[in-house]
Amino acid sequence: MAMKNTLRKIAFFVALIAVWEVVARSGLWPEYLFPSPSGVARVLGGGIADGTLLKGVAVSGRRIVAGYSISLVFGIVLGLMLARLRFFEDMVGPILLGLRSLPSICWLPLGMLWFGLSEKAILFVVLMGATFAVALATSDGVKNVPPVYLQAARTMGVTGLNSFVRVTLPSALPSIITGMKLGWAFAWRSLMAAEMVFVTLGLGHLLMMGRELNDMARVIAAMILIVAIGMLVDRLLFVTLESRVRERWGLDSA
Repeated sequence: MAMKNTLRKIAFFVALIAVWEVVARSGLWPEYLFPSPSGVARVLGGGIADGTLLKGVAVSGRRIVAGYSISLVFGIVLGLMLARLRFFEDMVGPILLGLRSLPSICWLPLGMLWFGLSEKAILFVVLMGATFAVALATSDGVKNVPPVYLQAARTMGVTGLNSFVRVTLPSALPSIITGMKLGWAFAWRSLMAAEMVFVTLGLGHLLMMGRELNDMARVIAAMILIVAIGMLVDRLLFVTLESRVRERWGLDSA
């Protein structure tokens, strides 16, 4: 059954690419406005061969690792404070809810004013784009631990920090991982937005270069690479992590 579903997906995407190729070759639009899949593939191959795309991936990867890692630390700490400190939740919680709805691109002017056209400004945008999603998901996960789990732990003499490590944290982990996934998506999009504005090497800048050169094949090639990296990280890291956590703590049967 799984093989059948896989073959069906492959057939669908092959058919979709074939239709795209036929429409591109029909001449309805010029090549620079509606490039063919083969044209986009040539741009991808050329960018990989000359190292342009690989350098862009490396630079963007370094930035996302740094910014996202910092956002995880800040987000988890904020989430724990929201869940454990009533005063903090009442005062800061509504602010974080409001800031989460703010598009990450809105942080660009502040980053530019505070840090100038620098790496710090880009990291600031990534940090602000991801932190609040992680914080709120962590808070929800900790606050929604079933009371029966804590009661059972107290009955067995597990209290305080030991209860948090052995009961609260494992129960909250699925929610925390969901926040990490959302934070990754927000961080990746924030990075691309920042790189499109800053004149610096990166995938976002390569996309903007395609626009400035009126080269739609280059734009689509950069978009495909951005989407592919985002999906690859999600599948290889977060889906695997979530599956292992659920299996480790027996949450699949819950």
